[in-house]
Amino acid sequence: MNCREKILSEDYMSILLDYVPEEANQEDEAFCYQQVDGTLGIYYLDRSAVLPLSPVNYLYRYLPQLFCLGAFPAAGSRTFRTEPLEGSGILAQQRPPLELTGRRVVMAFIDTGISYENPVFRYSDGSSRILAIWDQTDQSGQSPEGFLYGTEYVREQIDRALELEDPHSLVPEKDEIGHGTAVASVAAGSRLEEGSLFTGAAPDCEIVAVKLRPAKQYLRDYYRIADKEPAYSTDDILLAVKYVQQFVIPLYRPIVICLGLGTSFGSHSGVSLFSEYLQRIARSVSQAVVIGGGNEGNTAGHFRGRLTENQQQVELRVGEGVTGFTAELWGSKPSVFRLAVRSPGGEQLPEVEFGLGSTVEYTFVYEKTRIQITDTANERNTGDQLMLIRFTAPSPGVWTFLIRGARVFPESIFDIWLAPQQFRSGELFFLVPDPDVTLTVPSYTTDAVTVTFYNSENGSFYYRSGRGFGRTGEIKPDLAAPGVEISTVNGPYSGSSMAAALTAGACAQLMQWCVAENNYPRISGRGIQTFLSRGAREQTQEEYPSRRWGYGQLDMRRTFDEIAGNYPE
Repeated sequence: MNCREKILSEDYMSILLDYVPEEANQEDEAFCYQQVDGTLGIYYLDRSAVLPLSPVNYLYRYLPQLFCLGAFPAAGSRTFRTEPLEGSGILAQQRPPLELTGRRVVMAFIDTGISYENPVFRYSDGSSRILAIWDQTDQSGQSPEGFLYGTEYVREQIDRALELEDPHSLVPEKDEIGHGTAVASVAAGSRLEEGSLFTGAAPDCEIVAVKLRPAKQYLRDYYRIADKEPAYSTDDILLAVKYVQQFVIPLYRPIVICLGLGTSFGSHSGVSLFSEYLQRIARSVSQAVVIGGGNEGNTAGHFRGRLTENQQQVELRVGEGVTGFTAELWGSKPSVFRLAVRSPGGEQLPEVEFGLGSTVEYTFVYEKTRIQITDTANERNTGDQLMLIRFTAPSPGVWTFLIRGARVFPESIFDIWLAPQQFRSGELFFLVPDPDVTLTVPSYTTDAVTVTFYNSENGSFYYRSGRGFGRTGEIKPDLAAPGVEISTVNGPYSGSSMAAALTAGACAQLMQWCVAENNYPRISGRGIQTFLSRGAREQTQEEYPSRRWGYGQLDMRRTFDEIAGNYPE
């Protein structure tokens, strides 16, 4: 079996590494290695020859996560609405005198693919604005140089395909789900009928798109996520980002990467291998990363507790038909936490006594439920305590986590997160949830532009949007953008991906002015973040910066007023 076959096989699992293993250049039936960046790489291992996936057998830092999509089709008219673009000041900057439309800027979309044949991704002469597509799901053609799976289609091939009656006979790329196409159209869609029929935020930029392959079944089973819900693994996303970098950097063009994916698992403090990789990119000259903050604000999937007494009860409602679920408990250092679990029927598991890292499994006497609890006393990224709690066949009713402090300090804070709502297989929520600290990972990447969303029709923060700050106080989000009933080429969508798309288009406008037009050619993603934050419209009724709005609402008029020195009163 060659390396390509191992990467694609369900019999092989992936582990992230922050060092280059000695075996990296060797050929062996049991493994395969692919480098991402520096010492960051992915190890593909024969599942039958190694220990099963867990934070004890492998550091939590090395485990791939599963990511969900950040927007959903919405009710509403399919008529093109310009208000979100107008309200963000984006259309104003497309007009004279600045005429910022994303010229000589590349936008990258790592998502469900792109409907390349659609007019919103073509020039007025019918040729494609797409520089390249890497379809990770298509194994029929040539993989990109340095990559071991998927098929790459470049603009010359796409243009030839567009001349055919059936373009897909030459370039079979399709976006069956539609999310990636919707995101790309909002950020980068061409002007149709001079913008009256449709326009994106940066209609003259060029595009690179990656169609992510679905996560393997063993990983879906490990995280107990709902059947058929689209899910994507960290390793494929990392390689997608690498591909974008590898393709665009030789072109000497500024680049904006738009990520409309997220997960509610992780430290929520920006220190994962994925976030660290994105951070390196965001600090690079002429590169920006925009991340949607997710839709977990009202899903009751987060609980925050503070041990002022010896024990706290956390109640979790599990509905009929839930086949299984996973939860993560993060306890702040230097406190030490203990966990016991009580079933809806009143049967209580004894308090778990852990060492530095161990796993215990329980089967209830009067229930069919099985629970596996893995404790990491000193998680490598943070130094905090982490418990991974996995339920199989949970009985419906109210489950209770009994949290006790073995060592309690004044700030003995713990957080518990469930998987994103679309990954839950039924009714599953905390009875007393905390809507804060619900931005999805990797939103906490320090120098990326992290965006929540609001309803541009009435100016209200949207109840589904994720909220900050970070678990240990990190100031995120950076700002909020319209994200409700946004016009896409696939009809109206709502969600954080829409806000990220609009903001990515705004970043492309800034990159055009700064880099392509040589006004501030050495700007990085961090500098783009600063300009947008300074220009954001503050929400005076909130703390500043705000857990919901960050530094305010996206406003490109104010951003350029700030750059020009025309400060608001």
